[in-house]
Amino acid sequence: MLTRLWRALAFEPLPWVARRERRPDSLTLLLAGGGRLEGPPADPYATGDLVTGLRLDGRTHRRAAGLVEALGVPHGAAFAAELDDSTASLALSRAGRRPGPGEEPRTGWEWEQTVVDGHPYHPGCRSRPGFSVAEQLAYAPEHRPLVELGLVPVPARECLVTGDWPEHLRDGDRILVPVHPWQAEHVLKGEEVREGALAAHPLMALRTLAPAAGGPHVKTALSTRLTSSVRDISEYSVETAAVVSAFAHALTERLDGRLHITRTLGAATAHSPDLAAVLREAPEAYAGPGERVVPVAALAGTEPARSAAWQAAFARLAVSVCLEVLDLGVALEAHGQNLLLVMGPDGEPRRLVYRDLADIRISPARLARHGLAVPPLSGRLVTDDETVLRRKLFGSLAAGALAATAGSSAALGEALAAALDGLAPTADSELLRSRPLPVKALTLMRLSPGVPGDQWAELPNPLAGG
Repeated sequence: MLTRLWRALAFEPLPWVARRERRPDSLTLLLAGGGRLEGPPADPYATGDLVTGLRLDGRTHRRAAGLVEALGVPHGAAFAAELDDSTASLALSRAGRRPGPGEEPRTGWEWEQTVVDGHPYHPGCRSRPGFSVAEQLAYAPEHRPLVELGLVPVPARECLVTGDWPEHLRDGDRILVPVHPWQAEHVLKGEEVREGALAAHPLMALRTLAPAAGGPHVKTALSTRLTSSVRDISEYSVETAAVVSAFAHALTERLDGRLHITRTLGAATAHSPDLAAVLREAPEAYAGPGERVVPVAALAGTEPARSAAWQAAFARLAVSVCLEVLDLGVALEAHGQNLLLVMGPDGEPRRLVYRDLADIRISPARLARHGLAVPPLSGRLVTDDETVLRRKLFGSLAAGALAATAGSSAALGEALAAALDGLAPTADSELLRSRPLPVKALTLMRLSPGVPGDQWAELPNPLAGG
C-alpha cells in the first residue's frame, strides 16, 4: 500500500504538494505547509519495486495510513481508514494465494481468481468497506468461494427490462432479479428474496459471477464502495444496454475477427440502482479449440508475459485494435479487467475480447466520418470531446493494461514502440507516442469527496523521454 501511495504522491496533481525535486537516487516532495517528504525514485509504471519507508520531516513512516494521518491533509482521516482496510484485506487475500508454482488455471473463472492484489496502482486496491472478514472469505473471488445468489420477484409492470430476459428468470407475471447475498442482507432488507437460487463463481469484479452450471455471466448490484466506486447498476445502464450491445457487436465486423465484444443478453431493474442485474455473454464463447481467454490483469508475471517478444506481440494487437476502434468512433475502457486476450495453445496472442459496455464513450462525429450510423443514444456515453475520448482509452490501455503487464517504464516503452512502429500515423497514435499519458488521479479523487466525476494526472511517456 505504501508503494502504491508513493506513486500517487509522486505524480498526481495534489494541491498540497508545492514542488517535486527528482534526483537519480531520490525524490523529495516539498509540501505547501513547509514540510518535506522523502523517498526513492518513483517509476509510475513499476509493479515489482517495493517502497518500505518514507521520511516525513525526518521521521520514517512504514504504514500508508499512518503517513496520510501524519500529513494532515483535508479528508485524510477517511482516506487513512480506507488504506488500513485495504492493507488488511490485501493481507487476507494473499494468505490464500493460489494456484501454486507450475499450476495453471483451467477455466475462465479460475483465471479471474488468480488476481489477488486487485488494482495494480491504486492504494485502495483491496478496500472493501462494509465487508467483514467472514464476508470477504465468503464472496471475494481470490478466496474461491461458490456464492449462492438469490432471486427477488418483482411484478413485470414495475420493472424496466431490455434485451431478452430468459424464461428461467421469470415467474408468471414477475421478473426474477438475481441479487448478491451481501446486497440481500445489507441493502434489500424489506424485499422477498429466494435464497440460494443460483450458485456461481465470483469473477474479478466480485459482483459479476459465472454460474456454476454455465451460461451467461451475471452482473449484480452491490451498493458498497469497492476500491473507488459504488457498484450499483443505474437505470441508464439498463435502458441503454440492448442498443449499446447491438451497436458495439456490429462495429466489430470491421475488425476482421481481431476483436470480439461480449453481448449484453438482457438487463432488468426495478427502477432502483440497488435492485438490478445484467446478463452478459461469457468471454469463453469466443475461444476456439485449445485456446484460452484470459483477463489481461491476470497476465502479469505469467510465463508468456516475461518475454519481451510476447509483450511486443500483445501490445501490437491491443494498440492497433483499440486505436482503430477509437478512430471509428468508440473509446473502450480497456483496462485489465475489461480487456481479455485469446491465446493459442502455444500461448501466443491471437485476438481480443472486450466486456462491460457500461462506461465506453461513443463519438457521433467520428462515426459520421466513416459513414457509420449513430446509435439512438444520449447521456454520458455520447461525446465528441477529443480529450475525453483519448483519456478513456489511453488511461485504461496504455497507462493501465499494458503498463501493468510490462511492469516498468522501460518495458512499457519497448512494448509501445513495437506496437506503434509500422502503424499508419493518425492524430491519436501521434499523441500516444509523444504526449504524457493520462491516468485517473485515484488518490486525489479519494481525497476530494466533494468533486464529482473523474480527475486526471499526466504520467511521463516512456516514448517521449518524459
